[in-house]
Amino acid sequence: MLGDSLSAEYGLKRGSGWVALAEQRLKRELPGTEVVNASISGDTTSGGRSRLAALLERHRPTHVLIELGGNDALRGLPLTMTRGNLEAMSRQARAAGARVMIVGMQVPPNYGPAYTRDFAALFAEVARRENAALLPFLLAGVADDADPLRWFQPDRIHPNEAAHPRILANVWPVMLPWLKEPAPGGRAADRPPAARAAGG
Repeated sequence: MLGDSLSAEYGLKRGSGWVALAEQRLKRELPGTEVVNASISGDTTSGGRSRLAALLERHRPTHVLIELGGNDALRGLPLTMTRGNLEAMSRQARAAGARVMIVGMQVPPNYGPAYTRDFAALFAEVARRENAALLPFLLAGVADDADPLRWFQPDRIHPNEAAHPRILANVWPVMLPWLKEPAPGGRAADRPPAARAAGG
């Protein structure tokens, strides 16, 4: 799990974020799966790209979930940079023998219609081009809820504890079938049943 604050339990008590909840559920449904949450609050796609090689070498994952890009938008970084970094990370993970899942994000409409549209679309573009699994929007049912503020911490950026089961409900239907797929070259056969999932 390679991600940012949305996956790193920013502002939450340990064990209450969606990644920890996913790990608990995986222990029941796919025994033997090991989850490595390598998420860092504030990370960008450039930061993830710079960290990925060492993570792949250390953990040798069969599956890599990439949840990065939101901070690129907050910093106003070019979409070409975000897209290029996601593509590079996907290729690097596949070259290391892992399957890849891209987790999409969206930005508020005040970023302008063109940027908002193009930012949301780039995750699907990368997933299609790199033959990766795709979750279109991590915060579906949270950020676009009729009363979204009830799902966020006072900073209005980071989901609160009550939102994380909802986030897991978005991720799970895509993640579980993806984890059941063996990594290229059949690497899952000599590991625990589903994956050692690196990222966060």
